[in-house]
Amino acid sequence: MVVDSSSVISISECIPEIWDLLNSKERDLISANAKILDYKKNEIIYQEEEIPLDLMCLCKGKVKIYKDGVGGRSQIIRMIRPTQYFGYRAFFAKQPYVTAASAFEASTICFIPMIIIEGIVMENSKLGMFFVRELSIDLGIADERVVNLTQKHIRGRLAESLIFLIENYGLEEDGATISIYLSREDLANLSNMTTSNAIRTLSTFVDEHIITLDGRKIKIIDEEKLRKISKIG
Repeated sequence: MVVDSSSVISISECIPEIWDLLNSKERDLISANAKILDYKKNEIIYQEEEIPLDLMCLCKGKVKIYKDGVGGRSQIIRMIRPTQYFGYRAFFAKQPYVTAASAFEASTICFIPMIIIEGIVMENSKLGMFFVRELSIDLGIADERVVNLTQKHIRGRLAESLIFLIENYGLEEDGATISIYLSREDLANLSNMTTSNAIRTLSTFVDEHIITLDGRKIKIIDEEKLRKISKIG
């Protein structure tokens, strides 16, 4: 169930990068129209073919952007971390969503109507350049992932996914355990492989003393070797 979380987190805390680019009038406009909502784990945020209406910023938690493929298999396209923005590309492209998004864990999200964002962009070149930069970064990441997920072998793809999770979510206090717990299916969907292949490859990494496993927790033992596997594919 989605609930209003505006009393707990302020809009300026949720969208710090955009907030700093706005003048007082623009801030007042966004404050009057934005909403902050809480989502439970696995709750759908938007679905494929829906019409985009809002800019979304993840205030806290984790969100996955995914697309259902052939045979009911899902491909995780991106993992969103605080305070990243998502859901706006389709609006600028005047298209329905081509992906879906769900809360990977309990999450808080700020929603700002895109019609308001579009109006501000027309007057605020700094905000316009912010979105140009964000879209350019996302496009570069997408291009690289397409090549890696189609040309790398299974070991390279899984190693790359683990490195991606380290760089996006960091490590826990022990300096080794990745700070996100994915199911084997989610890890497979992120790596463009079957769940059985993900399980086998993880077991191989354990045997090679690259990682250790404790349920969904993955502890990195030899990050240098993991990066080497990712690089050579």
